[in-house]
Amino acid sequence: MNDLQKVFQQACAKGFNEYSKAVFDQLSRCHTAKMGYHRLKCDDATCRNEQFQYHSCGNRHCPNCGGLKREQWIENRMSELLPTPYYHLVFTLPHEFNPLIMRNRKALFKLLFDAASQTILNHGRMKNYLGADCGITMVLHTWGQKLDFHPHVHCIVTGGGFDGHKWVEAKGTKDNFLFPESSLGKMYKAIFLKRIQKMDLQTQGLDLGKIVNQVDKKRWNVYAKAPFGGPNQVVEYLGRYSHKIAITKHRIVSVTDTHVNFRYKDYADGDTIKVIPLLRGEFLQRFEMHILPKRFTKIRHYGFMQNHGKRTRLQQIRHCLKLTPVTEIVQVPVAIRMLEKYGKDIFKCPCCTHGRLRIINTVRYFKSKSQEIKEIEKIINAKNKASPFG
Repeated sequence: MNDLQKVFQQACAKGFNEYSKAVFDQLSRCHTAKMGYHRLKCDDATCRNEQFQYHSCGNRHCPNCGGLKREQWIENRMSELLPTPYYHLVFTLPHEFNPLIMRNRKALFKLLFDAASQTILNHGRMKNYLGADCGITMVLHTWGQKLDFHPHVHCIVTGGGFDGHKWVEAKGTKDNFLFPESSLGKMYKAIFLKRIQKMDLQTQGLDLGKIVNQVDKKRWNVYAKAPFGGPNQVVEYLGRYSHKIAITKHRIVSVTDTHVNFRYKDYADGDTIKVIPLLRGEFLQRFEMHILPKRFTKIRHYGFMQNHGKRTRLQQIRHCLKLTPVTEIVQVPVAIRMLEKYGKDIFKCPCCTHGRLRIINTVRYFKSKSQEIKEIEKIINAKNKASPFG
């Protein structure tokens, strides 16, 4: 167990809700004997080396997990790319909404997706822009560099659309932007404020009318970047943002008995990299703000990329563009993925280097404390002969 996992372990004793406690518990047990393990043995008769492969938690908030899932997801999206420009838009919310969102995360995260996607689709359907449905992939992020609460959605938008019969290229894109930022901001604001006032929300201690009045006087900015340079840049973006979490282990500088110290980029100071020290309790509180509601989908698709009927639409579009049909999605096994990406054969015996490691026993979880103690004792005894694997 690393130092950060020990910090997560402390969360179970704090006043978080039961779901957040369960998430912290999983993160604290990731890649340890408490998560379960495979016991492997070399099949070479002269070696017979034994090793243990500790299971990962697989939680989407874990700083140690998700890399291979991200690679598979990116490959699946690569097969859907089209020979058209792709644009990057970011929709944020005024900070005055933060207390309200914290009380209504699921409902207002969904409203953020709905308002942003409807704004893009409405602009795309205007005859002077596309007159068709563009393809949109949206990713929810809830954090700033200091782990503060900053909900926003990153959007990848195609520079063309499908009207149900033919592919339509974007018209008159000005200064390399698909739609005017000012127009996007005004429509996004109008849609969000109209819908939020009709919702049944938890508003204990908050005045929704006052909040709406405050943000209605502000200009809502939509950040529109220039188009990506090509498919490779789109894939690179997806790799960085699709499965990104609030903080990765690479940003952690040190963990002391009292503080967690991590790097952040100070945008107000020329993107200077600095280190911020947070008390362990404060670090956990900030991390918990970014635990998504249970089963909430943080990556969503709209327009011709929406999931229902997507494959049929993509085949029609590719036919219009005289492209080869969409290829079948292939699920690459973990062992092959590790070999391709890291050159590591996870089943080659590191002792004799020619034998193959075979799974001879699997413990998936511990049903009781006594079972946990017994299994850990077995591991400790076995470690006298073998080193941990994985």
